[in-house]
Amino acid sequence: MKTKALSDYLAQGLTIKNRVVSPNIVLAPLAGLGHIAMRQLICEYGGFGLLFTGMCSAKAVPHESPNISQVFRWRKEELPYLVCQIFGSESDSMAKAAQRIEKEGFFGVDLNFGCSVAAICKKGSGAALLKNPKLSSKIVSRVRDAVDIPVFVKFRTGWKNDPGFAVDMARRFEDAGADALTFHPRVAPDRRSRPPRWDIIKHVQQAVNIPVFGNGNLFEPADGLKMFGQTHCQGLSIGRMAIARPWLFAQWSNGFTPGDTIFYDNAIRFTQILSDHFEDFFAVKFFKKYLPYFCANFKFGHQILKQLMLSNTMEEAKNNLDSIFQTDPETLSRPNQNLFA
Repeated sequence: MKTKALSDYLAQGLTIKNRVVSPNIVLAPLAGLGHIAMRQLICEYGGFGLLFTGMCSAKAVPHESPNISQVFRWRKEELPYLVCQIFGSESDSMAKAAQRIEKEGFFGVDLNFGCSVAAICKKGSGAALLKNPKLSSKIVSRVRDAVDIPVFVKFRTGWKNDPGFAVDMARRFEDAGADALTFHPRVAPDRRSRPPRWDIIKHVQQAVNIPVFGNGNLFEPADGLKMFGQTHCQGLSIGRMAIARPWLFAQWSNGFTPGDTIFYDNAIRFTQILSDHFEDFFAVKFFKKYLPYFCANFKFGHQILKQLMLSNTMEEAKNNLDSIFQTDPETLSRPNQNLFA
């Protein structure tokens, strides 16, 4: 009953700069995880409205080669629903990157004002831009003037737990020309150590006239229903759970029912897709980034993670998966969030 009710919400869709997005549930931009192989895996299940790339450097994008880059790479067929996320601290470089993204045929460009990783913030990018509202607004305005495709902004509450600041930033971004916002209601120093404050999503949504995607601790259909009901946001942005269960979009939107072997089948298929897109060294690297989320699905996930992390080649990864699933490991209805950290 709850899943059906959520699918009704998601079927409403929404309009972003005269473009219809349906269903109104999207893959959040995820550094190191939202690459071409993971997106293909999600595409094979379907049920999403948009996909977002991982973080791409604005300085690199204008000259980046998709044949070489591990991040700025895509399949031609996904471009109509693919948004490229960029990070940077200079308005001109962000605008030039957006122009390259538009030229390649992406659905839109997403500006990252939310990443709180130290390496990004030290460069004045990501969430560090929230310390300089004038500059972050200037970046949005400059990008808006440079392209015709939809401009998205993802941001956090700020560096202090101040709902008023988040509301002010949302209005600034809208005034600067943003077409949609993705809001993660945690302060920048908080790497998920505290629950997200969904009440601030509601304040942000009420402050602007553009669509707001809610983000943070969406694990089950009931969570999606609760976020829609409490915040009145126009869409859901799914991050970690989409990696743990790539069929989630199809399950929530279209009523897809996972079979008994879904976890094994999904992991094996992912190893195949990784090998199709990357040399073995990078395929293994991306496989290991995926593993904590995959293993969070199991009761003894930490033990499974240790065994799978021993894989040094994709062939070893497949063999280790075969070995683990000979004993039919017990799954959890709600993944172990300790492995998501």
